[in-house]
Amino acid sequence: MVNKITVVGAGNVGATTAQRVAEKELARTVVMVDVVEGIPQGKGLDQWQSAPIEGFDSRIVGTNGYDETSDSDIVIITAGIARKPGMSRDDLLNTNANIVKQVAENIKKSSPNAILIIVSNPLDVMCYVAKQVSGFPRERVLGMAGVLDTARYRAFLAEALDVSVRDIQAMVLGGHGDTMVPLISYTSVSGIPITQLIDKAKLDAIVDRTRSGGAEIVKHLKTGSAYYAPSAGAVQMAEAIVNDQRRILPCAAWLDGEYGMKGLFLGVPCKLGRKGLEQVIEVQLTSDERAALEKSAEAVREPMKSVKL
Repeated sequence: MVNKITVVGAGNVGATTAQRVAEKELARTVVMVDVVEGIPQGKGLDQWQSAPIEGFDSRIVGTNGYDETSDSDIVIITAGIARKPGMSRDDLLNTNANIVKQVAENIKKSSPNAILIIVSNPLDVMCYVAKQVSGFPRERVLGMAGVLDTARYRAFLAEALDVSVRDIQAMVLGGHGDTMVPLISYTSVSGIPITQLIDKAKLDAIVDRTRSGGAEIVKHLKTGSAYYAPSAGAVQMAEAIVNDQRRILPCAAWLDGEYGMKGLFLGVPCKLGRKGLEQVIEVQLTSDERAALEKSAEAVREPMKSVKL
């Protein structure tokens, strides 16, 4: 347990994240910040009143400012507008870049030693904005994308095979978008290569569904986007950091030569511990996987050029 974790944004993703953080007792105090007056206060009070039932002692508070967030150990940024049907993650670029910029400026002042976990979309570019504005080292700025994309991939595989999700080992790398790269060569079921259990056509269909997993949910909801799985992914990362678990999770990390790339955030296997990013794990890729990863990197670099800081 750390002293304080702040969640910026009290919408569906932020509020669900705050509740999960509290229920796991990752921090003594969980602060939820939002610009809309009354929303974080009301949701925070409601969540705190669930504590006697759920059995957690983490205190949840809501606020519209950053004074209460001072000296946070971890800040999870979910603020931004949500996708609507027909919108791509890149359609959110300029609006959410300005929001994340303001958040990063405030966090830099109030919690200069915090570790940032970015959830706002378009994810990889928002990580870039947060890092540039905060000036934090790469070890303390991470993006939640690969954990979510991998969870979707694993869920679809478990459904297709009618097996437990616990037995699916997999990893999705690359940008958080249509060019993400599920690593088929590292996908297995209790150690059995996935290619021995599912034919290529069905596996290709699952990969495609994974890439459009968020859009599929947006299409159903019509007025919002996913939040249960994204919040779970962010909290899994926070838990690995708080408890110094040294877990290897696919996260958006600032590359500095790894995989032959530098100067951008991209989903790669990361070892997470108490200091944040402890190591980027470089795995051997097939020629097709490497080509796909490089294509995904280009898809991240392009919108980065449009961001004005």
